[in-house]
Amino acid sequence: MAALSPAPGGLVGQAPVAAERRRDRPRIRLAVRIVAGAAILAATALVVGLGPFVRGIAAISPPSVLAALVLAAIATAAAAWRWRVVATGYGLTLSRREAFAAYYRSQFLNAVLPAGVLGDVHRAWAHGRGQARVGVAARAVVAERLLGQVVQIVLTLAVLLPLGLGSSLVPLAWSAGAIAVLVAVVAASAALLPRPRRILRRECALLRPVLARPAALSAIVLASAVVVASHVALFVVACLTVGLPLDGGIPAVGLIVLAASAIPVNVGGWGPREAVAGAAFALVGLGASAGVSASTAFGVLALLGVAPGAVVLFLARRRRP
Repeated sequence: MAALSPAPGGLVGQAPVAAERRRDRPRIRLAVRIVAGAAILAATALVVGLGPFVRGIAAISPPSVLAALVLAAIATAAAAWRWRVVATGYGLTLSRREAFAAYYRSQFLNAVLPAGVLGDVHRAWAHGRGQARVGVAARAVVAERLLGQVVQIVLTLAVLLPLGLGSSLVPLAWSAGAIAVLVAVVAASAALLPRPRRILRRECALLRPVLARPAALSAIVLASAVVVASHVALFVVACLTVGLPLDGGIPAVGLIVLAASAIPVNVGGWGPREAVAGAAFALVGLGASAGVSASTAFGVLALLGVAPGAVVLFLARRRRP
């Protein structure tokens, strides 16, 4: 008796289902990140109450908004410079004016849209579309953000670990060290898998000519340091705005809060940042409520600081035929 072969229709029917599942994965991941960020924010509010959030918003003043606009402009110019250096290494063309305007726009979109990365997605798509190289442009944006975060982590550890010895920042120093070790272990474990290893090898090969040039590497490090310094300065402004004393440990705490802002589980940047700020301020004896108030003021000022990106977005839409 001949063996019965499976009906080809079953295989044909399974292909669209599998393709649809693959298309749904990014949306599912985005939804999970948003829900997780909202849950962290809600949990923080349950612990400290709504008062610290209200105080942080109510403390915003015209001088603090002006400082936010100036510091955001400096950070945007530095980040756009870093992007140009990396994009050039990928063989893309990017003018100073285009990079500055596009980075403002992407920061605004990151701030007002969930997950905190959709502005970067739009920046990569808009840049690559004009040169018919969307894939390469996307990889350049990912590399640019990744290099910036690497410099930020190194600076954070370089500042926190020495300061933590024999001071009230010992818990923060140990926490930063533990987080760095955890990130290194996760990254190393992922790099051992076949597919991530291939991707990492390919991207390193593309970035090697950029990172091998001392001028380009120095520009990336310097630009990233300016971005971090501008954000820390804005956090100090936020602390002063909510009435906290200017303490030498505030900038170090700001570095921890900035690191939490980079966690891709948030709602427009909100969530882990407030939770970590509350915990960090409690560890150094300033109180969790003060940390949440400062983080809330920082979040509002950061949003107002990138508001010029809305103007860039509006003008771009008006010029579109």
